[in-house]
Amino acid sequence: MTAVRLTTSMGNIVLELDDAKAPKSVANFLSYLESGHYTGTIFHRVISTFMVQGGGLDTKMRQKPAPKTVENEARNGLKNVKYSVAMARTSAPHSASAQFFINVKDNGFLDYPGQDGWGYAVFGQVVQGEEIVDKIAQIPTNAQDVPLEQIVIESAEVVTEGA
Repeated sequence: MTAVRLTTSMGNIVLELDDAKAPKSVANFLSYLESGHYTGTIFHRVISTFMVQGGGLDTKMRQKPAPKTVENEARNGLKNVKYSVAMARTSAPHSASAQFFINVKDNGFLDYPGQDGWGYAVFGQVVQGEEIVDKIAQIPTNAQDVPLEQIVIESAEVVTEGA
């Protein structure tokens, strides 16, 4: 298991990534992390009864280039439960690139096979900072679910277990 700390403008969130069950998704996430992609991105979509999504847009709401996509690993047995971390994607099953979301409640309808025969691949779990995720989820948003107050990922780094 690999641990990653997201230092956000609201506090730190530590994710434990499941390299064993979601090796391609974890490798993809870590390649974006190591390239510095996540620094300066925002949580750009927040739905308090569903999830918080980030990792793709900068503070000016411009999409950052994320050309590497990853095969959908939603069949890995990991579930979209509260505080799990999953790959965001378009309606195309294998379109996930850099964006991810943290479930703020159990969202079983996203699990394989999902409504589209694929589901959304879980690749990790929040192990520290659940209260930060909860605070992000409660930020007021506009009609497009964009937070009225920006939540910036200031840095993302691999840390030792429990850091």
